[in-house]
Amino acid sequence: MKNFIATIIKKCMLIFTYLPEGKTIKQQYVIAISAAVALHAVFAVVLLANADFTPKAKPQPKKQMQVIDAVVIDEKKLQQQVDKLKKQQDAIKKRETDRIKELERRADEAKKKRQQEADRIKKLERDRKKKEAEKKKADAAAKKSKQKALAEEKKRKQKELERKRSEKAAADAKAKRLKEEAATKKAAEERRRKKLAEEKRKKEAAERAEQERMLEQQMLEEMQARQSARSQQVMSEVDKYSALIVQAIERNFIQDEATMRGKSCKLKIRLASSGFVINVKSVSGDKVVCQEAVKAVNKAGTLPVSKDPQVFKELQDISLTYKPEF
Repeated sequence: MKNFIATIIKKCMLIFTYLPEGKTIKQQYVIAISAAVALHAVFAVVLLANADFTPKAKPQPKKQMQVIDAVVIDEKKLQQQVDKLKKQQDAIKKRETDRIKELERRADEAKKKRQQEADRIKKLERDRKKKEAEKKKADAAAKKSKQKALAEEKKRKQKELERKRSEKAAADAKAKRLKEEAATKKAAEERRRKKLAEEKRKKEAAERAEQERMLEQQMLEEMQARQSARSQQVMSEVDKYSALIVQAIERNFIQDEATMRGKSCKLKIRLASSGFVINVKSVSGDKVVCQEAVKAVNKAGTLPVSKDPQVFKELQDISLTYKPEF
């Protein structure tokens, strides 16, 4: 009979020990108490089934104390198991709380960084609009000045025309007078003189035009030479910073020779003037390489860029092909 009761107690203890971890502490307490009630009910049934109602000698106090001690020991063990499970649940809850707090802290830091970058971009946009407004104002002033100059030039030409007309009228009068006074010889001499003067004027005008044309050609060639030299310098800087960007990707790229050897990915990256990665996407290439390349760029966060506005203009929306080297 004692062995049977001890077996039932051990089974109840095992049931409590392997309670599902997904249950709350309150649910585990309910299950444990239910198990204890069921245990006492089993005791009652067993005792009634084995009870002998015939008069017997009174049990010895010593044996009764042994049964009570056994029950007390089992209930103590049961409480120890309850305390142990409660400590385990408290530890799990504390770890989860700490993990959530850490995630919230990281999310707040990321949010602050995004807000700072958004504020910086807004400031750049305000500066750009301000410069654009100033440029429009300057263009309007220049246009007004040009119109004024054209009007003054028109007036000058009109006065020049009137002066020439007046001079021509005077010359005609003089010629008429000379013709009347000097007859045919003087008229012929006048015509010869005018012809020589016209030829000289045309010659001088042609020489001036040729000199101006040669000067313009020289200035154009010098300008083209300077532009060519500047373009070569800009492209050299672009190549240098493109190589630096590829190195930054390599530092953050996770290679797998088995799946990536001989494969590549074409990327399109949009950068802020500070080098901050605004956007990155794969255009074409191997899917696995592209996934890792995009991750590498985002992990880098900020890529090297030139402070030269013309060089940065070439790097702002850069397209490059990344190929893992083994």
